[in-house]
Amino acid sequence: MLDVVFFEVFAEEEKALKKYLPATLKAEFTPHTIQEAKSKNLPAPLISVRTQSVIPTAWSKRLKGVLTRSSGYEHLLDFRRENKSDAACGYLADYCSRAVAEQAVLMAAALLRKLKLQTKQFDRFNRDNLTGFEIQGRKCLVVGVGYIGRQVVDIAKGLKMYVKGVDLKHAQKDLKYVGLLEGIRWADVVICALPLTKETRGMLNYDVLKQIPRGSILVNVSRGEITPLADMERLLEEKILGGLGLDVYENEGRLAVALRANKKVASPQAQSLVRLSKKEQVLFTPHNAFNTYESVERKAQESAESIMAFIKTGKFLNPVPQE
Repeated sequence: MLDVVFFEVFAEEEKALKKYLPATLKAEFTPHTIQEAKSKNLPAPLISVRTQSVIPTAWSKRLKGVLTRSSGYEHLLDFRRENKSDAACGYLADYCSRAVAEQAVLMAAALLRKLKLQTKQFDRFNRDNLTGFEIQGRKCLVVGVGYIGRQVVDIAKGLKMYVKGVDLKHAQKDLKYVGLLEGIRWADVVICALPLTKETRGMLNYDVLKQIPRGSILVNVSRGEITPLADMERLLEEKILGGLGLDVYENEGRLAVALRANKKVASPQAQSLVRLSKKEQVLFTPHNAFNTYESVERKAQESAESIMAFIKTGKFLNPVPQE
């Protein structure tokens, strides 16, 4: 039997993982989620996933360990809760915060400068309706000032934006913290870097964001369930939001599987997503903000170290906390 199976592995990641894993380890790699792979039987006592795989209930009793190659682990909490599983669960603490933060600010700048429309109008060399805003002097609200949020603050300040933060912990001494609604009413740019919890699910909804200054930009690089798609669509239609950048989506696992298979998804969220993707003031990326050479190397090394620690001790380097 295999020692470990890695699901949701893209080509560069597989190459990096093989560099850090011992040659004696019996490992298998697949780009597919568990549901795409259609694995009926547990392929190994230890598996590694990202955020889109759904672990079958039938596996829960024989599964010894699950490592998610992500900083977020709410999907493993769901698995453990729903299946009452005793399988050890682990995650990666902080391998990609700079990469994700850079993409968040990059998306905000692209939306402020109407980059999507600029590229569309190149073939006619048409500059009409392309006047945007400089990022210097914009008011940036960072919602969630953890690993990623702190990096967003650093980059935004470096670009001479005015920056405020929203977080339960006021850990960064050189940052002004405000309440969510106070910050929303102030901001030109809102960047969401929150973890997904019961409290943050749906937090940036229509009723909250309708209080933002008209024409402001929203970027979410954390979890799609925090920014409901139907609400985002309404905010754009009513011209409350001037731009929307998403790297994460509601029901992302199902959506990603359908898009890779070139299938239509009939859910209301998917229909909103299709309509939104066609708008010139909207930028969507495929949960790829983490994906830099540097972060992939860190991710592979940390994953390999955590896998080997589990094989030797029965414990991951970063265990998912008990609820």
